[in-house]
Amino acid sequence: MMKKLTALLLALVLVFAGALAACTPPETPPPAGEAPTVRIAGMKGPTSMGLVKLAEDNANGTSTNKYSIKMDYKKADEILPLLVRGDLDMAALPANVAANAYTKNNGFVQVLAINTLGVVNIVEKGDTITDFADLVGKTIYAVGKGTTPQYALEYLLAQHDMSLSDLTIEWKSEASEILPLLKQNDGAVAMIPQPFVTAACKQVEGLRVAIDFNAEWAALENGTQFVTGVLVARREFVEKYPAVVTAFLAEYEASIKYANENPEAAADLVIKYGIVDFGKPVATQAIPKCNLSFVAGAKMKTALSGYLATLLAANPDSVGGKLPEDAFYYGA
Repeated sequence: MMKKLTALLLALVLVFAGALAACTPPETPPPAGEAPTVRIAGMKGPTSMGLVKLAEDNANGTSTNKYSIKMDYKKADEILPLLVRGDLDMAALPANVAANAYTKNNGFVQVLAINTLGVVNIVEKGDTITDFADLVGKTIYAVGKGTTPQYALEYLLAQHDMSLSDLTIEWKSEASEILPLLKQNDGAVAMIPQPFVTAACKQVEGLRVAIDFNAEWAALENGTQFVTGVLVARREFVEKYPAVVTAFLAEYEASIKYANENPEAAADLVIKYGIVDFGKPVATQAIPKCNLSFVAGAKMKTALSGYLATLLAANPDSVGGKLPEDAFYYGA
């Protein structure tokens, strides 16, 4: 009898407990863990300059997000494998490299913002070149074979009914290889980007900017812009951490604005973070000439898609054989 009573009471307790549980609202999910440290890479030169104030704020513990930023890579080819493997979350890359990465890797990246407009110049030790027609028959020392400088040159030459066959180009792997040639040869002509242009003009007597690609592109008035660099992120990261991306873009815009408005202070930082190998006077003078920009959303899509379309028409391989889809453009 006692065993039956005990069993009955136990059953009643279990029924009551089950009913109580059914009436109790589910527990609130535990708060999400800390936002991740955002891992960003960039190359030496202008496309990374806009990151330096953000890197410094991060080092001082005053940034909204936490960052790990390395900006002294020499080539985009060093960065892309890290991005593909997921060892990086974001990267500052040449615009056409970003388009190639999207096309050839199943759309795994999105471009968040344009960070640099045109930085390529034709410089001359002399005073014989005023437009592209004056380049016919000239030997030009150049960097950027198979990258933005070459594609931009091809496009601008085509707008003047010219092609690479009208010139003799001696391609060099680094701009530093060109400086001795400019010093040694009277009448030497070179195609190099900022900040090397500023450094070379300081060291080579009589050297001047003969053709500014950014100005030449704007003069075409075709609705496009010469876009040198962009900031991309892995799509998976963007979708998983939207608030982190939003905060980053606000901090990034402020960082680029700081560099443009405070070139002397920014020069200290670009040297500190290994982005340039020149002294402070050169870096200070070069920053305002590097066309650091922050263009996002619909304006970014308009400017970048137009630029990529011109590259596609001039050299399909430069953008991976086709234009990226709309999903390439974050926030547009």
